[in-house]
Amino acid sequence: MNNNQVFADSLQQMADLIRQEHSSLDVMSLSPVGEFQTRTVSLKTLMREVTECLSASFQQRPAHDFPMLHFAWGKCRVGSTALTNLFGTMGMPSYYQPVKAILRDAMVGGSMRPWIVPSASDCPNIFSKETMGPYVLAESLFNPLQILIDAGYPRDRLHCIMLDREPASSLASWIEKWSGRASEKTLVHNYVAAALNAVRVENYARRHGIPVTRYVYEVSKEPVSSVRILFDRLGLSNSFAEKAVTCWRETGPDQADNTRVIWPSEAIIYDVPNLHTSDTAYRYQRRATSSLSERVLDILECCGVNDAYRASVSGCVDDLDLTRATSAKLFGNWFAAAA
Repeated sequence: MNNNQVFADSLQQMADLIRQEHSSLDVMSLSPVGEFQTRTVSLKTLMREVTECLSASFQQRPAHDFPMLHFAWGKCRVGSTALTNLFGTMGMPSYYQPVKAILRDAMVGGSMRPWIVPSASDCPNIFSKETMGPYVLAESLFNPLQILIDAGYPRDRLHCIMLDREPASSLASWIEKWSGRASEKTLVHNYVAAALNAVRVENYARRHGIPVTRYVYEVSKEPVSSVRILFDRLGLSNSFAEKAVTCWRETGPDQADNTRVIWPSEAIIYDVPNLHTSDTAYRYQRRATSSLSERVLDILECCGVNDAYRASVSGCVDDLDLTRATSAKLFGNWFAAAA
């Protein structure tokens, strides 16, 4: 059996465990990975440590003091940073993966700094995004929503926004942006885990009565109408401003003056040049996929990543109440397959 087949079989086994939401995922031993993870540790231990870090501040405040948190989750490279800047431009505090930043401290046994959430009296609505991947498996399998709830964030102050993007496009972006820091096999492995972990996170949200909205990146082909519908669904109609969609700059940590994006303090190893592209508005960015081999494309189909995306498309069409004509325009053959 050649190395490619061994890798494919191993990946398929992991994909099966994730789809089954198997308890072994929480307790399996996760080995160190360079500077990104220096401990041998289980996902369960990491989750407990991050939860304890957050609960120190969360459990000291009354439920009514927590703002409504519009919590976006997705694998990396699904347009989440642009969405973070968009919410900030709309005028509310908008946080860039605050829980994942604590997880990264835990993976190296470092000092963990809690996320200090503002008072609801000062900020009735806030936004945060968390992304899965890319460097280590723990980043692809952890459940930040569970951490928030276990730490004491009130369930009735949460709305989960499930993000997704066409699989080949987002994977091609992973490989382009991070191939200098991880092998292609590592990136493909962690990408599959992150993409399939969506089912675990969404199921967890629904079991705990958290409202869920599916929002797929391809709807940004019609940005104004899509964002307006999203804000309506989130109960943020009064915060929507068309100009905030059509006129802003996405500049990473050196953000535009009219945004309220709060970036975490992270180790220098996570500073990737040109990770976030500059733009003047919230809009769809096409990604070439010709660099992906047929073997990798087959993995996306065989491991169920494409099926997960089809489900995301179907859910997004329902949640945003898109017409068949609009859905076909935005998603093409993916909509036809999901319908």
